[in-house]
Amino acid sequence: MSRFSLFDLEHHAEFIQRHIGPSVKQQDSMAQALGYPGLDALIDDTVPAAIRREAMALPGPQRETEVIARLRTLAEQNVVNKSYIGTGYYDTITPPVIQRNVLENPGWYTAYTPYQPEISQGRLEALLTFQQMIMDLTGMELANASMLDEGTAAAEAMTLLQRVNKKNRSAVFIVAEDCHPQTIAVVKTRALPLDIEVLVGDPEQLLGATEAFGALLQYPGTNGHVQNIAKLTEKAHAAGTLVAVAADLMALLMLQSPGALGADVALGNTQRFGVPMGFGGPHAAYFATRDDYKRSTPGRIIGVSIDRRGNQALRMAMQTREQHIRREKATSNICTAQALLAIMATFYAMYHGPEGLRRIARRIHRLTAIFAAGMDELSFPPENASYFDTLTFAVGDQQDAIVQRALAAGINLRVLDGGRLGVSLDETTTREDVVALWRVFSGSDAVASIEQLDSAIDGHPGIPAELLREVDYLSHPLFQDYHSETEMLRYMRYLEDKDIALNRAMIPLGSCTMKLNATTEMLPVTWPEFAGIHPFAPADQTRGYQQLLQELETMLVEATGYDAISLQPNAGSQGEYAGLLAILRYHQSRGDQQRTICLIPSSAHGTNPASAALAGMKVVIVECDDKGNVDLQDLRLKAQRHSDELACIMVTYPSTHGVFEEGIIELCEIVHQHGGQVYVDGANLNALVGLAAPGKFGADVSHLNLHKTFCIPHGGGGPGMGPIGVGAHLAPFLPSNPVSPVPGLDAGNDVVSAAPYGSASILPISWAYIALMGGEGLTEATKVAILNANYIAHRLKDHYPILYTGTSGRVAHECIIDVRPIKEASGITEEDIAKRLIDYGFHAPTMSFPVPGTLMVEPTESESLFELDRFCDALIAIRGEIAAVQAGELDAADNPLVNAPHTLADVAADSWDHAYSRERAAYPVDSLRRYKYWAPVNRVDNVYGDRNLYCACPAIDSYREEA
Repeated sequence: MSRFSLFDLEHHAEFIQRHIGPSVKQQDSMAQALGYPGLDALIDDTVPAAIRREAMALPGPQRETEVIARLRTLAEQNVVNKSYIGTGYYDTITPPVIQRNVLENPGWYTAYTPYQPEISQGRLEALLTFQQMIMDLTGMELANASMLDEGTAAAEAMTLLQRVNKKNRSAVFIVAEDCHPQTIAVVKTRALPLDIEVLVGDPEQLLGATEAFGALLQYPGTNGHVQNIAKLTEKAHAAGTLVAVAADLMALLMLQSPGALGADVALGNTQRFGVPMGFGGPHAAYFATRDDYKRSTPGRIIGVSIDRRGNQALRMAMQTREQHIRREKATSNICTAQALLAIMATFYAMYHGPEGLRRIARRIHRLTAIFAAGMDELSFPPENASYFDTLTFAVGDQQDAIVQRALAAGINLRVLDGGRLGVSLDETTTREDVVALWRVFSGSDAVASIEQLDSAIDGHPGIPAELLREVDYLSHPLFQDYHSETEMLRYMRYLEDKDIALNRAMIPLGSCTMKLNATTEMLPVTWPEFAGIHPFAPADQTRGYQQLLQELETMLVEATGYDAISLQPNAGSQGEYAGLLAILRYHQSRGDQQRTICLIPSSAHGTNPASAALAGMKVVIVECDDKGNVDLQDLRLKAQRHSDELACIMVTYPSTHGVFEEGIIELCEIVHQHGGQVYVDGANLNALVGLAAPGKFGADVSHLNLHKTFCIPHGGGGPGMGPIGVGAHLAPFLPSNPVSPVPGLDAGNDVVSAAPYGSASILPISWAYIALMGGEGLTEATKVAILNANYIAHRLKDHYPILYTGTSGRVAHECIIDVRPIKEASGITEEDIAKRLIDYGFHAPTMSFPVPGTLMVEPTESESLFELDRFCDALIAIRGEIAAVQAGELDAADNPLVNAPHTLADVAADSWDHAYSRERAAYPVDSLRRYKYWAPVNRVDNVYGDRNLYCACPAIDSYREEA
C-alpha cells in the first residue's frame, strides 16, 4: 500500500488541474504524439535556452477555500462609508436580475469582442440599444458602443474636434475650470505629446480672448452648478470653435440635452445606471456626436446590416477604422471598450423605462432641494443656486470639524480648497441620510423637518426653467416592454442564447488568450467591500484594496522580472500608451528631447503604431524575414540611421507570428547600444510566465493584458486591464492621479485613466488566479498552452500549411494556418472556413491577422484534450469539404462553405434549393447531434452595412418578426 501524509492530502493542488484542461497523463500522450518523451522535453526544444529563467519566487498554490477566506479578510479591511464625494462616481442600485444574470453570468462575461457578428447577435443587439439610449439622452445623432472612462472619452473628444474642425486650425483647446479634475488631467496628458495647448479657465472669458479649435464643458459642473450652455456653444461656434460637453447621464433625465444646447460632442459615464463604483471601474463611458463626424469617431459603432438572405443582422460598422488596419493612421489607439458594463447600463434603462428613470432622477433632485433648504436654515447656504444633485458649501475654518463628524458618522464628503465642502446625492440616498448630513454640518440634532420642507418647496428649484426637460427620450418599445422581472429575465436569456461564449465552446482566437475565468476568481467582484468604494475615498478606508494591490504588484513583478508595476491603465492600448509616455519622460529627464523615433516590426499588433502616434512618436517600420522573425540586419541599419533620435522599439514576444525568436536578446542589445528603450508587448505573455521574463532578458517596459494572461474575462469586448511593468529607471515616470496620488509618485505625473488604479474592482480576479495557481501552477499553465498549440499544429499540418515555426519546427502558444494556397486551388477563403466553423459550433480563429489570408489559432491551457480534438476534427472535416469542392463533388458556387453559416430557419424551411443535403449543412459530424449551436442569422453583408450606416434601434416589428 502506498504511503501518504495529511500534508499531502491538504496541499494537493486541485485548482491547477481544474484550470488546466488536459490531465497530466494526457499531457504526456500529447507530447509523445509530437515526438517527445514528455512535456518538459517539448518546452526545452521550443523555448530558447538563452531566455529561460529560474523558478518564480511565488508562494505555492492555495485551495479555493483558502483564497476566498483571504480575500474576505482583505475586503473586511475596507470601510464602506456613505459616499457623497461625487465627481463622476456615485453609489447606485444594481437590479439583482441584472447582477445575477449579466455581471455574474459567464454567458455574458466570457464572450469576446463581436468581430464575428453571426455568433454575436445578442450582445450586438444590447450594444445597439446602448447607442440608442445615449443618442436619446444626449440629443446627438450618433453614439458609439462605449469608451473606457469619462476622462478617456474627453481626451478622444479633443482629438476628434481637432480632426474635424476644418475652419479653425488653431492648436489650442479650452477646458472649463469646473470640469472634473481627473478629466482635466487625462486631457492634459493626451494633449502634450500632440502639441495641443490646453487652457483651463472660465470658458466665457477664454472664448472671447483665444482662438481655439475646441472646448470642453462640464454639465452640470464638478461643483454642482447647472448652467445654460446654449449661449456658450453659440459664441464658440461663431468663433469657429467646436464644443464637447461632459454630461451626467442621470442629470440628463431632467436637463435639456447637450444636443439641444448646441454641443458637437457629448460624453460622460454610464456608471450611475446600475454599475457599482468599484474603486474606479470598470464603467462604460459614452461618446456621442454629429452624424457628419461618424468616419472620425473613435471606438466601436454597432450598425444594422442584412445577411445573405436579406434579413436584418447587426455588426460592428466601419471595421476598417480598427487599429489593426489603419495602424499609425488610426483615429485612436482604443482597442477595448467596456461592453459588459455598457450592456448592464442598457438593461438598467430598459428595466426601469423612461418613466422609472425619470422618477429616480426626480427623487434625487427633490432630496437635493430639501437638503439645500435645510442647509440654508442652518446658515450654510449653497454656493451654487442651480443644481441637479450636487451642492458646494463654504464652511471656512469649520471644515475640519465637519469632516471629522462626518467620518465618525460613516460619511465621506468631498473636501475642496478654500474651506469648502461638496455633497453629491444619488439613487441610494434616503431621508435619514439627509437628516444625518444636516447633523454633521450643524453639530446638533436640532435640524429641519423633511416633511415641512418638502411641502414648502415648489417645482424644481435647482433647475433653471429653460433647462427643464420633458420625457422626450427612450420611446422605442425596447425601453417599454421589459419592466417586469419575468420579461427582463427572458429577454436577457434570449440575447444570451444567440451568442457563443466560453461557457458554450472553445474560442480559439490567436493573440486573444480566451482562457478559463474561474468562478472562484470572479466571486469577489460583487462583494460590497470591493464594489461599493469610491475611487477618491480616504486612504484609511481602502486598506484592504491597498494591500491587495500591493500584493498583486509584487506577484506581477516576480512574473515579469521588472522592478515596478503601474495598475492604472484600464486597457492594453492604455498600457502601451502609458509605457511609451514613461519612455519619453525618461529621455526628457536626461535632456534627450529629440528621442522620438519608435521602431516597430512589420508584424506588430496594430495598436503598437497607433499608440506610438498618440504618444507623439514617429514610427519607423522594421522588416521581418521569410520566417516571420524581426530582420536583425534591417534593425541594425535603422537603429544606426536614427541613433540620435531613437526612443524605443516595440516588439511582441513571442512574435505576433507565434514564434519564439532566437534573436530577442540581440535585438534588445542593438536598441540599447543606440540609446533606445525596449518595449515588449505583453499580448503573448501567456507563453512566457514561469519560463522567461521580459524584465530579465533585456526589456525595459511591457504592458500586461490581465484580461488575457491573468484571467480577467473579456466581457464581450471589455472590460480589460493593461498594467505596465517597468525597470527601476522608468519607475519614477509611472502615471499618478491629481485627486488621489499613487503612493511614491509625483501627483503631477501623466494620467492615462480617470481613476488611480484603473478598473480596480476586477483586479481581485488576477490576484485570485495567481494565488490559486502559485508559481508552479502558472509555469505549468504556460507549458500546457505551448503544448496545446503544438498539438493542434501537429494534427492539422497534413491538412493545412502551418505558416511559421521556430528553429525546432515548433510554434509558441499559437499557430497560423495558411489558407492562401487553399484559396488559390479551390476558391474557398479564410472567411468561408471561419463561417463554416460556426456550423460546427465554434467561434472562428483570428482571421487575416497578422497575415492576410490566414487563420491564427490559440487554444490556451484551459481547453481539454476532448475540446482540442473536437476543434481539430472540425477543421479536418472542413478541409474534406474543400477537397470535395476542388474535385467537383461540391459545386464551387453552392456548397456548405460559401453558404455558411446555416440557420435553423434554413434547414427547417419547406424548400431546400442546394445541391448538398440539409444534414450535411447542419450535422457535418455526428457529435453535433448531441448539442448544436444554431447561428441566429446567415452571413452578414459587411459592405451593405458600411454603405448604409444605420446605428440606432430599428422598429420593434423587425425584432418581433425575427423572434
